[in-house]
Amino acid sequence: MKKLPAILLIISCATLMACSKGEEINGHNTKTAYRSVKALKNRLSADTRIEFEVAFWTIRDAKKDDKDFLSVVDGKKPSEIISLGKEIYQQRKQSGFKGYEGYSSWEEMITKFGRERVDQDNRKGKSKEDKDNDILYKL
Repeated sequence: MKKLPAILLIISCATLMACSKGEEINGHNTKTAYRSVKALKNRLSADTRIEFEVAFWTIRDAKKDDKDFLSVVDGKKPSEIISLGKEIYQQRKQSGFKGYEGYSSWEEMITKFGRERVDQDNRKGKSKEDKDNDILYKL
């Protein structure tokens, strides 16, 4: 009977340690990294989600080697990923990276991607039935 409290204490400590990693990217391999990013982004607000996604893929684009990429993102929280993404954006912007010519700042780029996402969602959301029920009159 004296072993039961000790076992329960060990199990609860192990559970708490496992739960504390829920807000971090698991960079064990690329599959687990992508899976944890998917879970993390679903917990974020819509504005933060887009910024997190863009930052993550900016880091991925900058770090082509899987080992380097995983070492950079492993154990990072969304706010840390966003900060790293901003840093890479600034470095690339200063070096004249072609993909960033149309943006004057990180915030402008995120705003544009946010608008594109909303437009994309609006186009997907309209089914044929919804279009038939529009209140646009054809005169």
